[in-house]
Amino acid sequence: MDLAFIPSPSTGVIHLGPLPLRGYAFCIIIGVFVAVWYGNKRWIARGGKAGTVADIAVWAVPFGLVGGRLYHVITDYQLYFSEGENWVDAFKIWEGGLGIWGAIALGAVGAWIGCRRRGIPLPAYADAIAPAIALAQAIGRWGNWFNQELYGRPTDVPWALEISEGVNRAEGTYHPTFLYESLWCVGVALLVIWADRRFKLGHGRAFALYVAAYCAGRAWIEYMRVDEAHHVLGLRLNVWTAIIVFVLAVVYIVLSARLRPGREEVVEPAAVESRKPDDADASSGTASDATTDADPAALSLDKDPSGEPADSESANRS
Repeated sequence: MDLAFIPSPSTGVIHLGPLPLRGYAFCIIIGVFVAVWYGNKRWIARGGKAGTVADIAVWAVPFGLVGGRLYHVITDYQLYFSEGENWVDAFKIWEGGLGIWGAIALGAVGAWIGCRRRGIPLPAYADAIAPAIALAQAIGRWGNWFNQELYGRPTDVPWALEISEGVNRAEGTYHPTFLYESLWCVGVALLVIWADRRFKLGHGRAFALYVAAYCAGRAWIEYMRVDEAHHVLGLRLNVWTAIIVFVLAVVYIVLSARLRPGREEVVEPAAVESRKPDDADASSGTASDATTDADPAALSLDKDPSGEPADSESANRS
């Protein structure tokens, strides 16, 4: 008999009157808010303006959600388009199913659009929000707990996750891989924060470190999972994805450090306020008054009585 385990919620939906509050969606929303809040603090510390992270997130978040869902649907198409399945379920994002690889990839496209509109270098923005994204993932993973999904192999360890019987799942206690990944993401965020302070990472290297560190953890956590997935050469597809992306991130860090060492000095151009006509008139008026009020003797210092410029010796004697 198991004396200790992590219980799963009996339902992933809480009804507030007629309004359903879904645990999965709630965790994603909280994660986004935390990412924007902390990303804004880091952006300001880098010399950016308050509110810029939120403005760009307006582009990045929707793109990321679409990208995450597309990746999930494409890689697990049999769940929606095989015989007996309803393809409409592919749009039910609240039931779970976001691929982080697609979310980051397409989210980066949205961030690029937002950065381009504000004249901001995308690598600098990515560096600022890298640990914030990791924290958002740590929070978002708890959405899988509400849905009783993405657990690992059966186990009887004290921190095992209790899973109830349901569609495509058997009752029992399993490794809580959602918890492992959540804790790993917190560790990734702390690593990036420390490395950024210690080495002054710039030009996208802090973001690349986040990607590499996350992939290192995702590979072994993914290997523990028992849910249905496509396999390539005996490994789950997401394990291969983690390995490939890890290598690309490390290569980027090495090449970027050689080609563009240091950190960006300016991450966001200063606002250029157009001068008002009244201000211009006031400025010219001040200059005119200064000229008018100047001492006539001082104005004629460099001229002889005939009005011609004095030579240097005359000026010196004066």
